[in-house]
Amino acid sequence: MNFSLSFSQQFFIGMRFCLLMLILCGIVYSAGITKLGELLFPYQAQGSLLDDQNTTRGLEQGQARGSVLVAQNFSGDGYFHGRPSAANNDPTATGGSNLAPSNPALRERALADSSAIQTREQITAAQIPVDLISASGSGVDPHISPAAAQVQIARVARARGISEAEVAKLIANNTEQKQWGIFGQVRVNVLLLNLELDQLAPR
Repeated sequence: MNFSLSFSQQFFIGMRFCLLMLILCGIVYSAGITKLGELLFPYQAQGSLLDDQNTTRGLEQGQARGSVLVAQNFSGDGYFHGRPSAANNDPTATGGSNLAPSNPALRERALADSSAIQTREQITAAQIPVDLISASGSGVDPHISPAAAQVQIARVARARGISEAEVAKLIANNTEQKQWGIFGQVRVNVLLLNLELDQLAPR
């Protein structure tokens, strides 16, 4: 019995196999995993979005305010500020600045940020937590350290007309611990903190 195949026969067998794998792996598997993720983890699969739970500031109930996984740009004395971002907190353009510590542009930016923070928070350079100066690798890190939140308490309390103790309590309520006590860092989600701040003392 002759099992030898011609080149054309081998070619079409290979093409059929490639097409089959494309359908199975590229379409069936991807669609199945996506649907399974939506069924098992609907909140995460939809982007971990936060909905506005009240109608303050003209927002309709249920309107998305952002994602707990993506930072937003907050400015003004009445809000907590997040980390610097080389991507301007754009989730479609994530990434760090990739500037070496010896790069003059990085040093210039860090010095400018340090000067601005010293003026804004009325503290010295030595009191500035490093995460308020250093940009995150992703460019969309929504968290800051508890220390970075605490140096902003006095400013936020003055701007909102509330006590520093009330602001400190909000920070404590929004401080996330290490997962299982091992993974990650103790951190504060800036968006969650500012949303609660708006509910406590609307501007």
